[in-house]
Parts: sequence; C-alpha cells; structure tokens
Amino acid sequence: MISRHINREVIGEFGRLYEQQYAVALFNKVRFDIEGGGGPQPQLLHRKVPLENRSIFSGAIFQFLEENKKWRNRFFFVPDTYNINYYDNKTSHERGLQPKGTINCAGYKVLSSMDQYWELLNNSLPGVKAKVGQSPILKCATQFPVILWHPYARHYYFCVATLKEQQKWFAVFQDCVRHTNDGLSEEDKVQTPAFTDAVRLYRQAHGHYGTWEMMCGTPPQILANLVMETLLPEIRELITPRLKGKMQERQRNWMLICDAVYSLVVRQAQAQYEAVVESCEAGRPPLEASIRTDMDQIITSKEHVTNKIKAAVLPKAEKLLKVSIQPYISSILEALMDPTSRGFTEVRDVFFRELVDMSKNTVNDGDKDKVGEHMEKISMLAFHPVKMQSCYEKVEVLSLDGLQQRFDVSSPSVFVQRAQILMREQMDNAVYTFEQILHQSLEGQGSEGLCNTIQRCQDRVLKKFDYDSSTVRKRFFREALLQIFIPYMLKQLTPSVASELPRFQELIFEDFSRFILVENIFEEVVLLSVMKDIMMAVKEAAVQRRHNLYRDSIVMTNSDPNLHLLGDSSTIDWAEEYGSGQAQGEKAADGDETAQRRRRLKQVVSMIQVDGTPVQVNESCLEVPSVGGIPEEEVEDQAASAQSSPDSVHQEPVNANGTSPKVKRKAPLPPVQPANNSTPALSNGAVLKEGEPAVVSSSAPEVQAKILEDVHQEAESDPESAASAIQSAIQQLEDAVQQEDSESLAEASEVPPETVAQVSTSSQVPREPRTQEETNPSSSEDVSSPLTSDEAGAAEVVSNAGGKSETLAQDGETVQINDSETGKKEKVKD
Repeated sequence: MISRHINREVIGEFGRLYEQQYAVALFNKVRFDIEGGGGPQPQLLHRKVPLENRSIFSGAIFQFLEENKKWRNRFFFVPDTYNINYYDNKTSHERGLQPKGTINCAGYKVLSSMDQYWELLNNSLPGVKAKVGQSPILKCATQFPVILWHPYARHYYFCVATLKEQQKWFAVFQDCVRHTNDGLSEEDKVQTPAFTDAVRLYRQAHGHYGTWEMMCGTPPQILANLVMETLLPEIRELITPRLKGKMQERQRNWMLICDAVYSLVVRQAQAQYEAVVESCEAGRPPLEASIRTDMDQIITSKEHVTNKIKAAVLPKAEKLLKVSIQPYISSILEALMDPTSRGFTEVRDVFFRELVDMSKNTVNDGDKDKVGEHMEKISMLAFHPVKMQSCYEKVEVLSLDGLQQRFDVSSPSVFVQRAQILMREQMDNAVYTFEQILHQSLEGQGSEGLCNTIQRCQDRVLKKFDYDSSTVRKRFFREALLQIFIPYMLKQLTPSVASELPRFQELIFEDFSRFILVENIFEEVVLLSVMKDIMMAVKEAAVQRRHNLYRDSIVMTNSDPNLHLLGDSSTIDWAEEYGSGQAQGEKAADGDETAQRRRRLKQVVSMIQVDGTPVQVNESCLEVPSVGGIPEEEVEDQAASAQSSPDSVHQEPVNANGTSPKVKRKAPLPPVQPANNSTPALSNGAVLKEGEPAVVSSSAPEVQAKILEDVHQEAESDPESAASAIQSAIQQLEDAVQQEDSESLAEASEVPPETVAQVSTSSQVPREPRTQEETNPSSSEDVSSPLTSDEAGAAEVVSNAGGKSETLAQDGETVQINDSETGKKEKVKD
C-alpha cells in the first residue's frame, strides 16, 4: 500500500513536470532545426550501428545460488545490449534455450573484495552490522570474488580461481555497468531533454540539488530510483523493528524485501511512464505546427521576459559568482583535466600500438589476408573491455576532495563515467575512420607496399583524433563545471528569487505559455552569468598546452572533403571479404536460420580463460562442494609439478577382482599446461608442439605411419577438428603399443594373452584412481568423470618401479606377480 501510494504520488508529479518540459524541448528542437547550430565539425567518422552482428563476450564463472546456498558453474553470455544472460551450461545457450536469468547492470557497482561489500551492506540497514572479515551471508569459495551490488535490487556473487581471471571479469562487468547506466538516448532531442529536466526539477522541488548518482539506466529505472529515494527510508523505519533472528538472517530478509519492492516499483513506473509519453507524443503534431507558425512571436516574447528576469537576478548572481565560484574554477578544472587527459592519451596509445602490431606482422606476412585478419580484431577495439581497461583506469583516479560537500557533488563517479563513455566513442570513431580509409586505399592494390599504405592511413587518422579529442575534452570540461556550479547557485539564489518569478509569468501571452516557462528562463540566466568565466578558464588551459588542447582559433575545415561520403558506407566484413571467413560461412549454410545467425555472431572478447589452464567443462552445471573444493593457484602448481615428475608414481589399492575399491575422493584435477604453452597436453602428460604430429615409440611402424597419415589428411581438410584427430590418433597408437606389450609379456610368462591386462605406456603421469562417482557417471550430475566408460572395467598398472611389474587380470580370476630379480612366480586365486 505504501509503495503504491508513493509511486502514484511521485509519478503523478513527475508526469505534470514532464508534460511542461516536453513542450519546451519540442520548441528548442524546432528552433535548432531552423536556425542551426555552430561549433567545430568533427573530423572522424561516426559508426551508426557499432555492434551489428556482434556479441560482447561469453565464458564460465562460479555463481553463488541463494536458493540452495551453493556455488555452481554457470555459462554467461553478453549480447550487444550488455544485458547479462546466464545458463546452466554452454550447450543450453547454443541450443537457443531460454536463459536461467538476465542481469541488467544499471545502477550496480562492481566490487572485488568482501570488505567493500560488507561496508556497503552495513550502511544499507542501520542497526544491523557485520564485522569486517566475517561472512554473515555467504562464504566465498576463493579469495578472488566479483560482486555486483545495488542499493535496491538483488545482489549477485561470483568467484574465480586466480587474480588474472578476477581482473578480466571485473573489466567485463564494469563495461556492462558503464553501458547500461548510459540508458538515455542522446539522439532523441525531445524526450531525453524533457525527461532529464523533469527529474531535475522534481528533485530540486524536494530540496535535492547537485549531481545524482542514481541517474542511470532507462527512464523507467531512473523513475524507480526516484521513487525508492523517498520510499526506502519509510520502509526501513517500518520494517527494521520487525526483523527477527540472527544478524545474517535479518540482512538477508532486508535484501529480499528491497528487491521485491524495487521490482514492483519498476513495473509500475514503466507502465505509467509509457502512458505519459504516449499522451505527449499524441499531441505533438498540433504543438509542432503551432511552433512553426508562431516561431518569431515566441522568440520575441521569450527575449522580452528574459531581459526582465536578468535585471532582477543578474546582480545577485554576479555577487555570488565573485565570492563563491570564481576562486574555485581553476582548481576544479585542474582536477578534471589531469586524469581525463591521461585517459584520452592512453586511448591514442592503445590505438597506435594495435596499428604498429599490424604493420609489423604485415612486414613478415605481407598479404591482404593477413591485413584482413588483423582488422577483424581491431574493428571492435573500442568495445573490448579488457584492452580498454587501462584507459578507463586513468580516469578513475579523478577526485574532488574538499569540494564535494561545498558544491553538493554526491560522487565524482558521474564525471568518471561520462569521460569513459566519451573515450570509448572517440576510440570507435578513430577505428571506424581508419577502417574506411584503409579499405578505400586497398581497392585495386596488390600485396606490395601494404606497410606504407597502413602508415599513411594511420597518420591521417591520428591527426584527426588529436583534433576531435581536444574538442570533446573542452566540451566535457565545460559541461562538468556547469553541473557542479549551476545547482549550487540555484540553491543559493532560489530562496530570494522564487517569490518574484510568478509576476514574470504574466508577461507571457497565453498562446505561448506552454513554450515559455519562467523557471527555465531563470536557470538560463544563471547559466549565462557563470558561462563566461568557465569559457575563459578552459581557453586559458588550452593556451598553456599542458594537456594537449588545441586553441579555439585552430579550426580544421575540409581537411578531407570526401571523407564524409565514406561514413554512409556499409559495415566492412574483413573476414568475409578477404576469404578467412568463407569456411565459417559454408558451415553456417547448414541448419536453421537461428543456428546460422548464432554462428555468424562474432564475439568481441574471447572466452574468459586464464592462459595455460585447461578449458572449463561446461557440459554440465558443476558444483563447488565446499570452500576447499576450488583449489588455489599454488595448489594447482604443486599438482602440476607432481604429475610432471618422472619419479612420481602413484600406487593405489586394488581389489582381487581387478577393480579399484569404492573410496570417496574429490574429482581429480585436469592436467594444467604451462602458462607459456598454449598447445594441448597429451594423455601421458607430454605437450604436443604446434604443427607437429604425435610421435609414440612403437615397434608397429605400419600402424603408426597409417595413423599419422590419416591425421595429416584430416587436419588439412578440417583444421578445427585437428585437435580431436590428434587425440584419437594418440589413443590408437597407445592401444597398439599396449596390445604389443601385452602379447610379449604373455609369451614371456606363458600366460594366455586374453588373461593379461593392458599395460600403460606412460611412466611420467600415472592415472588418477577412479572413485565410485567416476566409475558410474550417471550417479553424479555435477562432476564429469575424467575416464571413459570403456576404461571402467579395465585393469590398471599400479607400479612398474624397481624392476617389478604387477599385472592384474581384467576379470579378477588370476593375479600374476613376476619378480624379475628372483624369478619367482606366484598365483593368487580369487
């Protein structure tokens, strides 16, 4: 009842403000279309659909499930909308099944430590405190957590095994938050300004001036945050005394209540916002016709009222400006300029390094196919969160210490996020312009002189990037200073001016009253009073050249008169055009249309996987049995070194029938490859070098030669199945060697070959003992058995060290032990 009452009250007041601001925004848009706007023209091209036929990333990560209090391995997929979809496994995604859930990251914070999480959690519910270092709600399975925290919505908990994985996932989740926070379309010149002005006026009417950290997401989400800003204190006061139980139970119940209320508010806000927008859009045609008819009279009337308000407000505004604003402009501007300029410089360096790497590789393999292969990777550089992370980190050090309370700045994250979005746009513009220029230059050109062509295109684009970067940064500095100073001045001037504003409304004709509002004119007058000082401060910073800013007098015009024509060209598919994507295209011809589209969908970021570690099994939803079930990096290194040691021979007890006893054990770790070796490991622990066939010492040369010949043919016909073909060949060779050794051993001991077990040829890495779960794969849903069903009944060699060999009969009837030193034979009957 409380949520519905407050929701209707807040949305009702917002709807009234939105209708007023909609007419004003429509008038400003029509006036801009008629009169046009000035300012320098950008030199770089802009990509209209940046992520066409692209996905961001996919990979597996352990997620904590609150339903059963367990950690489970989930497959995550992020499309071009940046909404995170998660599945039980990769197969479910490839089959087109519905995801288990979807995470919209708007308003979230990405945390990489439990201490940060406990601090935020303690502040959300007064009176319920968790001590730092304790785990009142969950116990992280590793020391590398990744947490998505929201002040109102559900929290999500993840963990990984290594620091490098944590950094990669942190960058990916940060990019999702950054993109979804920017949910208001800048291309809509009517709805977006009307919405932002209505939200700002509503918060100012309730005494909230300054920047707002929760101004993020789509309009319904922002409205829900606006409602929760009023609703949450009342719910906390009502619910907190009724929460019973232990500390962790009260925290958990409070989080569940907040999430349920927030979900309800979002649904109601979306329905009411859509109704308001639909009503305004329905009345747009007559409003626009009236504006175009009476444009001159409206402008004249507005200027008359503006002059009257200036006479009443400007003296007070200038006095406040001189005392409280001018002394702080230079210090705030310097705090903004240094990290922002470092970030844009890093963007330029990252782009330059990618082009240099492409030029170096083109020198070695100078053909267009190689250029196309590199351009396919560079084309989505701006949307690669891992490669762009170094650029974003430069801006995150931005701090306004000592000024936040004075000017009512809730957090510098508003400016950090805006700068990061501008950096990504500039990177994409530079990459897209380079693509178009290079593609045009390569038409009709052979493989000769590719490096010179790339160098010329690179120099042209970098020059344009420097100019656009200067223009974008200067505009960002001006906007940031206005967002800091204007709310402060409005807060100081409103008490003395608010009583005088109603009399100015009488000077406006009734027919024009919908397009001219005295509240908006009052803010415009305050803006004009401080704009002169801000422009002067930014201009002086450009003259000093400390941050590589161009002077306002330097204007690049018509440097490439025909470049804008390339901006209308279609997206370049480098892989398809230069032949490297033909094989994939042929494969995509089979199957239904959905499967073909999924195959054609290119991924910006490869699957998150630490170099040198085996690919995570995603065919089943793996479960972490306990905190100790996920080994740390040191444990994995020790296990790998123990397995790779030739002196390490593991002996297991064996029953008389040749089977392993049923002992509960943890699932054996897969073999870990060295960090500097990305080639697949063989079954015996050796590493197969790239481009070389598997060689097994055998006295059956005909079988070996035939298998290797088949491997070469299969690898040439289908490169993607080369790895599986190699593994199959290795298995066949091992079977042949085992059969040969078994026959020779049977002849030496005068035992029929059919009673002799197969002997393993690997002495370096012994096979792990099979538990009950491994011998019966169907009994465990969570951990896949590392052995095949064919090996379940086979006997194993326990030890062959010290000159002794122990051979176990497969069916358990006879166990023959041959001691080569004494020559004695013993037979053990079952």
